[in-house]
Amino acid sequence: MMPQRLLSDVIGSSHNSGVCVGVGTVNGREADIANTINARKIKNGKIKSYFKLIRPVNALMMGLAVVVGEVAILGGVPDAIKILSGFLVSFFLTSAAMVINDIVDIDIDRINTPDRPIPSGSVSIKSAKLYAAILAIAGIMSAFPLSAYGVPLAVITFLISLAYNLRGKKAGFVGNMMVAYCVAVPFLFGGLAVAETIDIKISVFFLLAFLATTGREVVKGIADMEGDQIKGIATLALSSGPKKAALVAAALYLSAVALTPIPAMFGILGVWYSIIVAVVDIGFLYSSITILRRQDKKTALRVKKETMIWMLLALLAFLFGGLFS
Repeated sequence: MMPQRLLSDVIGSSHNSGVCVGVGTVNGREADIANTINARKIKNGKIKSYFKLIRPVNALMMGLAVVVGEVAILGGVPDAIKILSGFLVSFFLTSAAMVINDIVDIDIDRINTPDRPIPSGSVSIKSAKLYAAILAIAGIMSAFPLSAYGVPLAVITFLISLAYNLRGKKAGFVGNMMVAYCVAVPFLFGGLAVAETIDIKISVFFLLAFLATTGREVVKGIADMEGDQIKGIATLALSSGPKKAALVAAALYLSAVALTPIPAMFGILGVWYSIIVAVVDIGFLYSSITILRRQDKKTALRVKKETMIWMLLALLAFLFGGLFS
């Protein structure tokens, strides 16, 4: 017979072993659950990083600008295909430009915004390049339903945004015009989507946005002189002086103002256009006088902000003028 003490030890060992196996099983299941949760968190984090990379608010606003352009030019609500195609072209191309911007600016972002997806390591440069290519192709493909001009315009727009990100940022006035084109082109897409040709209304709409934005970028150069000098950006304010830069900005604003009577002269927009655009003209005149009088940083920043208000009002002028013509 087995001694009582030894028997107790064996029984105790069996119980202990049983308990250990049970705990091990529970711990294993908990580990599996924890791993699954962590995997989901990592996956969700990746999705958020890719979403953050495109700067969705910017992309959304540019997409909506095309839709507004469609409504303004058509004078009504276009069909769903035109709305969707126009929106997606601008949304995807803007998204691609934002990703390329972060790829190019990675060294700066490591210092200024280390939490951005690329410098933080959430998205690799290789993945970001592939992502940008997919977005650009999606934008160009979305242009097919617009018109015969849709795809060529999408390709040109992407190439200009690419050139700006790679070289144009330090190109001064040329860079200003690149930015202005990218801001104004959604309205061109919108017009071509519904009119399928470049008429007076589309031309004025595009040129007004282009000239006003170029002027705004020149004024921005006056405000950012100190930082731009450190970065080696050859703005007009640095190369020719703030006074000459102010003259150029004012000339661009006044050129935009000179275009505003054309739609009314041809009777292609209603009375609401004339009423609202009169306020726009006064606003641009006021901003021009302001920047010509003073070129300090505070004044330049104020004029830069004012320009956005006048441009928004101009957009409303075209929108209401088209809807109620």
